[in-house]
Amino acid sequence: MMVKIDTREKFHVITILEAVLAANMTEKMDKVLLPLLDDNVKNVIINMKDIKIVESAAAEHLVRIHNTFYDSNSSFVVCELQNDVKNSFENAGTLEKLNFTPTESEAMDMVQMEEIEREFGQF
Repeated sequence: MMVKIDTREKFHVITILEAVLAANMTEKMDKVLLPLLDDNVKNVIINMKDIKIVESAAAEHLVRIHNTFYDSNSSFVVCELQNDVKNSFENAGTLEKLNFTPTESEAMDMVQMEEIEREFGQF
């Protein structure tokens, strides 16, 4: 799985540079994403603008990773889903289980808002 990682102050933007997110990529997803939970910057935005097809097993695995991040008090937002990909997530019953935004900018805003909410929750 080819990815581009752009690290910012509060989050990593990971752009998946593939046309298909396949079931056989789940191990690579784990290797790329889960170590970030041990990083100082634990929030992740997944930019899926290049993805044209998502297999249901890959969609379900992405939801499990999403839940792992939130269980670890970190944000995980998916953005820039193509219509066919969004439909694939809906058909797999996984879209409503993900935080997703139409644009990367909105994903950044969501992560920053969640960071503020976590900071206020610590008082």
